[in-house]
Amino acid sequence: MGEKISKQFDPTAILQEIESKFEMFQILNEEGKIVNEDAVPDLTDEELVELMTRMVYTRILDQRSISLNRQGRLGFYAPTAGQEASQLASHFALEKEDWILPGYRDVPQIVWHGLPLWKAFLFSRGHFVGNQIPEGVNVVPPQIIIGAQYVQTAGVALGIKKRGTKNVAITYTGDGGSSQGDFYEGINFAGAFKSPAIFVVQNNQYAISTPRDVQTAAKTIAQKGIAAGIPSILVDGMDPLAVYVATRYARERAVNGDGPSLIETMCYRYGPHTMSGDDPTRYRTTDIDNEWAAKDPIVRFRIYLEGKGLWSEEKETEVIERAKEEIKAAIKKADETPKQKVTDLIENMYEEKPYNLQEQYEIYKAKESK
Repeated sequence: MGEKISKQFDPTAILQEIESKFEMFQILNEEGKIVNEDAVPDLTDEELVELMTRMVYTRILDQRSISLNRQGRLGFYAPTAGQEASQLASHFALEKEDWILPGYRDVPQIVWHGLPLWKAFLFSRGHFVGNQIPEGVNVVPPQIIIGAQYVQTAGVALGIKKRGTKNVAITYTGDGGSSQGDFYEGINFAGAFKSPAIFVVQNNQYAISTPRDVQTAAKTIAQKGIAAGIPSILVDGMDPLAVYVATRYARERAVNGDGPSLIETMCYRYGPHTMSGDDPTRYRTTDIDNEWAAKDPIVRFRIYLEGKGLWSEEKETEVIERAKEEIKAAIKKADETPKQKVTDLIENMYEEKPYNLQEQYEIYKAKESK
């Protein structure tokens, strides 16, 4: 049977041909040197410095958030160190009017998009005020259900298209999220309707403890976009310039009516999957950690900017100290927010309370008034 099929076409050869097309796009290598001169983005010196500032600030935010979590002052938290280029360089390619539909690890993007940091802390605590997005900040609360944001993004992008505005909807998931049904449903829907969506898969190598090589038989996650008929690219997710260029290109396609794109960013999370009991030393080796530490996005970008005379140890120290002070002020404001009550939950869920909840509401209201 195999010989008969191969006379007409060779499915294995077709697969290998498609997979061979997905070479990793890189501009700035691990040594902070430009290796793809033609692709260097047209960013001003001020923009380069701003991007680096956000990356350094976010690394400090991650460190402080881990500490706050261990102190019991934050709730759910997913570390971000190692993914700064993937997260912030992709966000840097957006416009303020664009919509972000984040996963639970993507709090940095929505903070830089305008969500006050103190509200981000309240989101981590499960406080409803953390999900009250200020007017004009085009983000939705981070999605906890793995991959669900992909379906939501397809819908938001279709809404943008029907309104006729020149904006996009961008979403993020991890390599594990690409195994969810919502992942394919989202990209397929957006592809069919040619909606202005950007789908980012942050391949940080492990979906909790499941390594990427057993997540899927596909050589790359990027190639899965081809099945949905949308352009897809594999990018060095530790290279901020490459991530920026890929996202900016995807955005230009989208606003010009050419439909969605899929971007796989190859990156690494240095910390645990979340602070809720995960121990990465049980499934990752020191050698693997060291290998990826040598590709650190902040280190390579620092070398690049120092070579251009745009960055210094003094400037980085200033950013670090500012981050610490602003984080301190934000957690203080979060602490000062009135604690969430059971009656708040009931009031926020129902405009007209069913009789059984009305009964419970009265009970808790009486307790809370004491």
